Amino acid sequence: MKKVLTALSALIVSGIFSIFALPNTETVKADDNTPVVTLGTSLTSSQRQGTINTLTESLNSSNYQTITITGSDLVKYLNPSGADFTNESGVWSSAMIQKTSSGSGINVHILPYNGRNNITTITANQYKNAALTAGISDADIYVTSATPIDGSGALAGVYATYAKNGDKLNQNQINAAQNEMNTLSKITQQNKDKDGYSDAQLNNAIAGAKSQMAKQGQNISNSQIRDIVNNQININHLGDTINNNQKEQIVNLLIQIKDSGALKDKNFQQQASQLADQIQAGAKNIFSKFNTPETRNWFQKIVDSVVNWFKSLFSGAIVLNN
Repeated sequence: MKKVLTALSALIVSGIFSIFALPNTETVKADDNTPVVTLGTSLTSSQRQGTINTLTESLNSSNYQTITITGSDLVKYLNPSGADFTNESGVWSSAMIQKTSSGSGINVHILPYNGRNNITTITANQYKNAALTAGISDADIYVTSATPIDGSGALAGVYATYAKNGDKLNQNQINAAQNEMNTLSKITQQNKDKDGYSDAQLNNAIAGAKSQMAKQGQNISNSQIRDIVNNQININHLGDTINNNQKEQIVNLLIQIKDSGALKDKNFQQQASQLADQIQAGAKNIFSKFNTPETRNWFQKIVDSVVNWFKSLFSGAIVLNN
């Protein structure tokens, strides 16, 4: 799969049309660095402008391009993963994608619209993990919506951005990415307000699992994936909240990611590791607790006990020799 740099380069030189474009809209040609704004087709004129203002605020009046996301885009990219959109389905959630330097990873920013976060279901970390699975790398993605909505249309817009000039992402990876968002958001909703659980822990476990899977390669077995899931659940202290049914969903999800061909991407492991670092940096108050004696996993406690026993043994030997 081509990197995002190639995808954006191919897209930006193609002709794209604004949501309210006139019949003789001219083709816009731009350079590699031009961000692309995806706009839901259901936005009113004022909502459209408000969405553009929200998404492009960080650009400081720099150039950008727009594409319109319609119900047919939802059908094309989301229905293969189990959604039931129609060509007449509304689209409000919108996004901006901007290339970044190689090795910078995937960054997602959910932006409030007029002071309100209208993305009701999908979290920034869920977007990041889904983008990684879909084959996106080294990009800043901004998401917003003028009305309360789950936010799936925004990522569909990102998928469409890559395909506008025929440079398509792998549909099997897109399917896995959409299943991933649905699965993780459902697990987070089921464990909402439970002590010892956070969306950051879950997504860090998923990113860590992807990184471990990538190290072993495309031929990793399903039993190895199950072991990795158990390991990541323990590392992220989710053993008391993730039930067996949820664990099985995660295992099946990661098997689907393997089967999609995602592990063949040479950037996958690096991007997964960077994503885990980003999640931990963004939730230091959660992950810093994992290094305290009270919250270490049982294996670490055993290791500490063995080390201390040897220390005392050698210390006693030294005293006797003296």
